[in-house]
Amino acid sequence: MENGSNHNKQVSSGDCQPSDQTTDPASTGADAKNGRSRRSLLRGTAIAGASTVGLLSAASMSGAAFHEGYDNVVNVVDAGADRTGGESITPVLEDLRADNTAFKFPEGRYYMDSQFRFTGFDNIGFFGHDATLVPANYYNFDGPQYRLFRLGVSYSPGGRLRFRGFDIDQTASNTGIRVIEANVSDDLKVEDINIRGEHDSGTWGPGMFTITDPNGRGVVERFRAPDGGVHADETPNAGNIWRGPIGIEANTNVGHLEFKDCELGGFPDNGLYATNEDGTYVVDGGVFKNSNGANVRVGGQGSEIRDPTVVIDETGPHDRSQRGVRIESGDDLLISGADITITSPQPTSHAVSVMNSCKSSTIEDTSIEISGDRVNHGIVVSPEAGETEIHRTDVVHEAAGGYPLWIREGDKRDRVLASELSVSGSAGDKHGFRDGIRCGRDNCRFQYIDVDQPGRNGVDRNGLVVSGSDTTVYQGTFRASFHPYVDQGSDNHVRNADLESYDHGREAIQLYPDVTNAAFRVNRIVNGYRDHGASGTVTWNNTYESH
Repeated sequence: MENGSNHNKQVSSGDCQPSDQTTDPASTGADAKNGRSRRSLLRGTAIAGASTVGLLSAASMSGAAFHEGYDNVVNVVDAGADRTGGESITPVLEDLRADNTAFKFPEGRYYMDSQFRFTGFDNIGFFGHDATLVPANYYNFDGPQYRLFRLGVSYSPGGRLRFRGFDIDQTASNTGIRVIEANVSDDLKVEDINIRGEHDSGTWGPGMFTITDPNGRGVVERFRAPDGGVHADETPNAGNIWRGPIGIEANTNVGHLEFKDCELGGFPDNGLYATNEDGTYVVDGGVFKNSNGANVRVGGQGSEIRDPTVVIDETGPHDRSQRGVRIESGDDLLISGADITITSPQPTSHAVSVMNSCKSSTIEDTSIEISGDRVNHGIVVSPEAGETEIHRTDVVHEAAGGYPLWIREGDKRDRVLASELSVSGSAGDKHGFRDGIRCGRDNCRFQYIDVDQPGRNGVDRNGLVVSGSDTTVYQGTFRASFHPYVDQGSDNHVRNADLESYDHGREAIQLYPDVTNAAFRVNRIVNGYRDHGASGTVTWNNTYESH
């Protein structure tokens, strides 16, 4: 089986001559079946005799803006491609392979039963006009059962690629396949790809994209596979692939790669998976639903996730960790304007995961809503994650248990700053996860925080629990059915906060026996402290009330 990920060894497009194409067994299957030699075709009259196969000059197509910038434009139907879906078009594409060419697909259904491979090109484009690609099923697909189009490889990438305007009909059984795998050095644009039907063959997921040059740029816009995929164990390829397809994969990118308004349904092995530390990714909008692993998983240098909608409302029998957004492997990562909703009653996983390999990250203007009958957490900052900031973010937590914000304990002292954070919802205390904010790291800061934890059906919920040291809480409102503030650490400071339990008579603050040098200044504190033996506590100018 071929490896689904490529390594980025670059060569110039001139290193890949036509003879290179003839020796690749993955790209010659269609020709072999028809008794043809691609070497002779490329050296023969398929391109030279352009008038006989519908090849037109770009100048004669000046009204078709999408086809500009190419030496030639070929109408694949005029060249002999069947647009009724009866015969495979791959042999025709093999005949027509030429650089600086736009391949035009008029309205029709185009059956493909083997992959089309083209590497080392300078400039090619594929343009569908109400065109539908129809893949053969798993058993009838000839050669590698992985892709329809393989355009560039890591050691011989393309230069400029356009791929636009195709529907893919995989509604028939066992027809899921990678539609396009692109390795491009300079300029990639993929637009308006709509995949209908569940990816149920167990082969690689619908899209894989790589920019192989650090200065290269690519955009994947409106790439849609809303029906998702089936777990590998339930496919003809069971035992040959782990879990199953990824929606969109981009883990070898080293350039700048954007995903705009894409849509992915539930895939068994991540939805959008784009994490190479050497690249930069931008996710702009889009809808991502019900994938296992993570729905949006991003890393890189200065990568951004802006305004995605993430929905987890279904959990399949094989799903174990349906994280909303996961960031990792990079510096200066940003989540902005995300709308994340988790309503599946089954265990899913964190709404946002900040992984250990994040060196610095920001979450801002994000809305999270979680419900269900199992424990689930909101934002989770891993023990070894670097500096993390959370701004203007709301977490509504109605799950059976869990932490809306969990800053996990570790040796890192890189600051976690939460500012203008709202935590609310009537959650439970199942399995002991009963705090609105759980902070185990040293050197954290919370400012302008609103925590409201009334508890579900009378359960005990705490507001903010700090087990680390050198944490500052400045200006916030804390309400909880148990204690609004719990200190288990040392040298922590609360100032200008309003703390009150929903349980009349319950103390607002609980201090554990090993607490040292806790400080409380200029706060409103209802029912005082429950002190189990803390030492060095400082209080100044607080207002005390009793209920």
